[in-house]
Amino acid sequence: MTFSDSIQNVLLNFAEFRGRATRSEYWYWVLFALCLQVLFQIVDGLVSAPLMGFPSFALDAGRPISVLGMVALLPPTLAVGCRRLHDVGRSGWWLLLPLIPVIGALALLWMLTRTSVERDNRFGSSVTGLQRT
Repeated sequence: MTFSDSIQNVLLNFAEFRGRATRSEYWYWVLFALCLQVLFQIVDGLVSAPLMGFPSFALDAGRPISVLGMVALLPPTLAVGCRRLHDVGRSGWWLLLPLIPVIGALALLWMLTRTSVERDNRFGSSVTGLQRT
């Protein structure tokens, strides 16, 4: 699956928590979301801060564009994370694991980097993750 296919699949299924997502689909989405957040931070520093009367990139200036971007990226990030966990045979509720400090985040990272379960499981077919409907 290519970068553009992965992003397109996540955006088309941004609120779909059923099915499976391949490792590449998940990590391409993480890369895309991270790049967008960096872009939002730059725009906040260059545009929003001066409009609110702060110097560019002031640490005490608000970050309205970054916050709105984070809120907009949250549903597809949770959905693809849930589908990724389904692909390794885990429930999407494991996304709450980082609530346990340090160990929880490391355990979740370990799960997200595992190889896909090569057989069908209770979450769907092993073909290519979530199929577009």
